[in-house]
Amino acid sequence: MKAGLTCPKCGTIVYAYRNPFPTVDIIIELEERRGIILIWRAKPPYGWALPGGFVDYGESLEDAARREAREETSLEVELAGQLGAYSAPDRDPRHHTISVVFVARASGDPRAASDAEQVGIFSEGDLPAELAFDHARILADYYAKKREGCWW
Repeated sequence: MKAGLTCPKCGTIVYAYRNPFPTVDIIIELEERRGIILIWRAKPPYGWALPGGFVDYGESLEDAARREAREETSLEVELAGQLGAYSAPDRDPRHHTISVVFVARASGDPRAASDAEQVGIFSEGDLPAELAFDHARILADYYAKKREGCWW
């Protein structure tokens, strides 16, 4: 969306562009525990969520995913692939974001850090009802792909 502004000196219309913010979300599989990691957000909007966050300027999507996983779960992850991109304008109540979702593997004991108040390990049958953003849709897509025998 662009909004026109008028130059106070010459009267020319100048356009200011508002673009969506790039973000990443990470589905971290803990193989030894047969589950995925969700965090309880320490800041609004509250709820259980996939680890993730904003991509920094000059950072690749992959580096952002590894950084966010480390910052929120204290785990080093190995990215297995991309699940997809999610871009509904209302997916984040704060502003329009586009998220590239990665599937990753990790081992060890996750610990809440950064924007995470707590960490939980869940299977498809025990996902919490209070999922933030569009993470219920993302996880439904993930589990559907897993049933289809997706390569990750």
